[in-house]
Amino acid sequence: MTELNLTDADVSEFLLQNPDFFSRNSKLLEKLNVPHETGKAVSLIERQTLVLREKNQNLTTHLSDLIDIARHNDVQFEKTKRMVLTLLESETLDDIAVAIDESLCEDFQSDKTALILFTEKELDVNNLSLMSKDDAAGVANLVASNLPSCGQLTATENEFIFKEDAIKVQSCAVVPLVQGETLGLLAIGSFDPNYFSSSQGTVLLSYVGEVLSRVASRILHQQEH
Repeated sequence: MTELNLTDADVSEFLLQNPDFFSRNSKLLEKLNVPHETGKAVSLIERQTLVLREKNQNLTTHLSDLIDIARHNDVQFEKTKRMVLTLLESETLDDIAVAIDESLCEDFQSDKTALILFTEKELDVNNLSLMSKDDAAGVANLVASNLPSCGQLTATENEFIFKEDAIKVQSCAVVPLVQGETLGLLAIGSFDPNYFSSSQGTVLLSYVGEVLSRVASRILHQQEH
């Protein structure tokens, strides 16, 4: 590219010949610094220009943040959609447990999952725990809340849910499964103590819990009868 050696006179002549240049290129005014000959005092026009420029920068930053959040939400939605579709295709309780584990550990970067379902029947399962509700005293408080929660579990709760992996799990999200009655519990564990915290939102967890509850209820009733 040929370098242009423009002088002040060249620029001045161009602007004189094109008096509407800044009207057609108004965004340039946001980046220009045009001091006024007012000594140490700052003119009202200069101050207004500075304020408008700062507002423009703040709005640009805010818009960029909103776009980043929207992109993050789109990614989360796609991951959740894949998990929900896989759950809806599940035909056995083991299918459910595998779908949950693969999605939460691979797509959402959790480290361990545990699915506990309450039933009086003896069913052939490999990837989840079945027990009567009376045998779940170790997680009674978590079940009774009927609401998802995030943070640290008590030592008793941690050991009850994650068994030999309890020593590794440092933070956890817990989702009670309810479909007319309490069906069980989904626990999502992380080895990072800060991965789940009590200040986190639980909208996504509630949604996953509702879908999982409906699918688990359907399969449980099919296998119990």
